[in-house]
Amino acid sequence: MSDADKQEQAELVRRVIDLEVRAAFQAQTLEVLDGVVREFAARVEALERQVIELASRPGEREQGGPQDEPPSWV
Repeated sequence: MSDADKQEQAELVRRVIDLEVRAAFQAQTLEVLDGVVREFAARVEALERQVIELASRPGEREQGGPQDEPPSWV
C-alpha cells in the first residue's frame, strides 16, 4: 500500500469518525428537543382544559370586577 493510499484511508477514517460524532450529537439533541416538545404539549393541554372549564362558567365572566373599571389616570 502506497503512502497516498494510506493517507486516503486515514482521511476516510477521520471523515467516518466525524460523521459518527455528528450523528451521535444530533441523536442526543433530538432526544432533548423531544422532551421539550412533550413538556410544552402537556402544558398546552392543561391550559386548554382550563380555558374550556372557564368558558363553561359564563355567569362568572359576567360579574363585575376590577377589569371592568377604567384605570385611574390622576
